[in-house]
Amino acid sequence: MDPKLFKQGLLDELYEPYRQCYACPLGLLGRKHIVFGEGNPDADIMFIGEAPGRDEDNQGRPFVGRSGMLLNKALVNAGIKREDVFIANIVKCRPPNNRPPAPLEATTCKGILLHKQIKIIRPSIICTLGSCALNNLFDKVFPITKTRGTLLPYQDTIVIPTFHPAYILRNPAEQPTFFNDILLILEYLKKA
Repeated sequence: MDPKLFKQGLLDELYEPYRQCYACPLGLLGRKHIVFGEGNPDADIMFIGEAPGRDEDNQGRPFVGRSGMLLNKALVNAGIKREDVFIANIVKCRPPNNRPPAPLEATTCKGILLHKQIKIIRPSIICTLGSCALNNLFDKVFPITKTRGTLLPYQDTIVIPTFHPAYILRNPAEQPTFFNDILLILEYLKKA
């Protein structure tokens, strides 16, 4: 059996009960779409961000707004095709006014969806985009400026944290650092 098709079937089965999710307050706060994630279900690389923004909520797809365009640019720069990776967020619904997910929201969504996505996809490497994604994945506070670009063990995989593309849009001088962190993913995969 094709692992990609098998894993996509498992993801579809995982998502089905949550297509109208109200497990946390975000389900009642005006979301348009649940943004489960997208990409290759058998990917070696998984990107995890914070939460869907306005564009993502409107389209039902992760990282399609300005931050997504910058992520796409970084992927192209590294020679990575977006369709070869899997992209998700800590929470699957847009928090009001793009605020960070509240602890209950993040804990709920991680428990019912994100951790199961990771187990199904089994990426070789996870790249967290921003401190919110990193801190929520590990349930621990890390200073992103000191942690970005390092390799952190997580379950059966490695996490490479980097800045969120939205941060890079506000701080363009950090773009080379962001691009180098994405290149680090390839360096790690070549050695693995």
